[in-house]
Amino acid sequence: MRYTLNLRDTYMNNNVVIIGTQWGDEGKGKIVDWLTSYAKAVVRFQGGHNAGHTLVVDGKKTILRLIPSGILHENVICYIANGVVVSPEALLEEIAELEKHGISFCGRLHLSYAAPIILPSHVALDQAREHVLGIHKIGTTGRGIGPTYEDKVARRGLRLVDLLDINTLTEKVTTLVNYHNFLLEHYYQVKPIALKDILSTAMEWSQQLSPLITDVSHCVRTHQDKNEPVLFEGAQGSLLDIDHGTYPYVTSSSTTISSVFSGVGIGPSQVDTVLGIMKAYTTRVGSGPFPSELHDETAEYLAKQGHEFGSNTKRLRRCGWLDIVFIKKAIQLNSISCFCLTKLDVLDGLSHINLVIDYQIKSMLSLDMEEPIYDILPGWESNTAGIRDWAALPLNTKSYIEKIESLIGVPITMISTGPDRADLIIRKNPFQS
Repeated sequence: MRYTLNLRDTYMNNNVVIIGTQWGDEGKGKIVDWLTSYAKAVVRFQGGHNAGHTLVVDGKKTILRLIPSGILHENVICYIANGVVVSPEALLEEIAELEKHGISFCGRLHLSYAAPIILPSHVALDQAREHVLGIHKIGTTGRGIGPTYEDKVARRGLRLVDLLDINTLTEKVTTLVNYHNFLLEHYYQVKPIALKDILSTAMEWSQQLSPLITDVSHCVRTHQDKNEPVLFEGAQGSLLDIDHGTYPYVTSSSTTISSVFSGVGIGPSQVDTVLGIMKAYTTRVGSGPFPSELHDETAEYLAKQGHEFGSNTKRLRRCGWLDIVFIKKAIQLNSISCFCLTKLDVLDGLSHINLVIDYQIKSMLSLDMEEPIYDILPGWESNTAGIRDWAALPLNTKSYIEKIESLIGVPITMISTGPDRADLIIRKNPFQS
């Protein structure tokens, strides 16, 4: 059932960007899904199928990887822009899975001609590299994302537009796979990928995906020229940004606001509001520094209560306290206008809650050298799950939220109190001034 709102004639801000402000897994998918009721189009602007968004509507769970979270709304157009690396195999599987559940794609999903293509040989390279690194591995999902971005920057990669010309497609696939196989055999000492199989598969992709390929940048500008509201959706979080994250334990793309402009083809003046998504505590998947990470019963409690395992990868997430220092960095990097605080209900039942407000030692060399300074706040015994009214929150819960606002200097205008689409407290809608 489509969730509808009755305020569609009150748009004030037409272009809203959703940005994760931690290491990803902040709950962006649910918020994009809810805000889509106010949008005409939803645009995915970076990342690949290495990140999953879990949506729960009337108790029914849907997991998306590449397709924008707005696809569940039947009158909304969804775009995968040029900043996204596309696995045709994963995309077609996702389309088939959603169609099986009654989701129609007719005229509603469009792919940028400039989006890079992930080949099976990219996946093989990704996995071989992680294996060679051993205990020093980055912690990638092994789905070919990094190698595909590398080929894009090296100007040897395939793009979706190449699927439109069968003659050049064969030549380009052959050249790229031969290069990948050389690395696999002679550097990583693993078996090569069968070129014949990839060529055959690429021909199938051409037939299936060609009707969806278009100039997404032009389409988005058309929506904006008509003053139709557009929602921009990213993957991962600011701390995984290739330039500004916890390098080298980061993703292969820019996860901050800059990737909206390069990943879609719009300018900064075309963004009205930047909504930061902030989990009420912090999690991280894979390797890398995590100053506020917990290794005790509280970590186990957060992981259990928050169901902290990857919706896409099923990997267990590391858990820790909310880090205000990192949130302030995300505000600086993204010009965040307002925040949505998610998974508030996971903190129910804790006797106290810590906030990282500073560090004893500040090092540009390694976060592992930094020792957090905590502000300890009282927890709340009451249940906040499913609360949809600010006035109904326990006093200590309100104090926790207001403390965060005072430390970061940016208002928290939305609060998620459960996984379902409707479990939200709306203090101010980002699409309205």
